[in-house]
Amino acid sequence: MSTKNELTLNKVESPLSMHPKKFALWIFIVTVIMLFAAWTSGYIVRKAEGNWLNFELPYMMYYSTAVLLLSSVTMHWAYVSAKRDNLDSIKIALLVTSFLGLMFLVFQIFSFNELVSNNVWFGGKKSNPSGSFLYVLSGMHGLHIVGGIVFLLITLFFASKKEIHAKNTLLIEMCTTFWHFLDGLWLYLFLFLLLNR
Repeated sequence: MSTKNELTLNKVESPLSMHPKKFALWIFIVTVIMLFAAWTSGYIVRKAEGNWLNFELPYMMYYSTAVLLLSSVTMHWAYVSAKRDNLDSIKIALLVTSFLGLMFLVFQIFSFNELVSNNVWFGGKKSNPSGSFLYVLSGMHGLHIVGGIVFLLITLFFASKKEIHAKNTLLIEMCTTFWHFLDGLWLYLFLFLLLNR
């Protein structure tokens, strides 16, 4: 009896752990947050110095924001489908999310064209720091969206091989986390730009 109690007392519960790939993803996300925090801080400091061109955000950015928010819904659909072992729905949801991500990028290109037609430039003699910051913030976010779409397509590849299901959700969990992060990051940037033009 005492031996059993000693074993119970000596038993050490394992600490909460995170899969190394998830941990690496979170390190990357924190790094991106710090990068964009630095850029938006630089934006505020530079704006306070003067010589700042105020302009309206392109109307297409409102559409691109709506499309990206919708893509979070379809990404969640993919995740829920994986938890329920609905393999066909996983593939459809990932395809729709990828398409919406591409639509976001197309709308951003239209936004850049509208900015240029309104004489808002990146660099050069015609440029103003406000325009340059806008191009850097939205352009770098767009670059991360490209990475997110690649991640979606990799996840779709494994889903088509039936390697994503209720007992193996690591990849789709990571993809969902990253995609929701990109959506949240854009919402932050969009509201920041609306409030600090």
